[in-house]
Amino acid sequence: MSGSALKHFILAFIIAAVGYVIVFQVIESRREDKGPWRVIFTSNSEGEATMVIDQRSLAISNVRIVFLDSKYARAGAPVVYTFSQPTNTPFALPFGECKLMDLRFLPGTLTFQAYGHEIELLPRVLMIDRQEHPWKPDGVINLHPR
Repeated sequence: MSGSALKHFILAFIIAAVGYVIVFQVIESRREDKGPWRVIFTSNSEGEATMVIDQRSLAISNVRIVFLDSKYARAGAPVVYTFSQPTNTPFALPFGECKLMDLRFLPGTLTFQAYGHEIELLPRVLMIDRQEHPWKPDGVINLHPR
């Protein structure tokens, strides 16, 4: 290889590497821009298992799903999950399990199975047992046992 061709090859490599780093940073910042789902596993005053869902950038706050006639007797503080990094699924949660995580672009999609119910957190809508429920801040959804 001549010296001129080597210089062109090195210059092209440097331009491609810099371009890759810039594009990667733009995509990664856009991927994380809206932030993750935050789900708190706790119990209500009657001791029934309760999920509290928050997603700051979508203005979703304090949405409670109460599993009626269930018992969640965890001593101490509620368990908080922030779903920002993909994990192999399924995996156990304080009650139920996480069946699916699609976090390519946050907040992404989460699917839980708990007390016989399928719960999907989508940015557009909350799906419970394949039925749409609009996101309502401070909303409470009571689910009967299955």
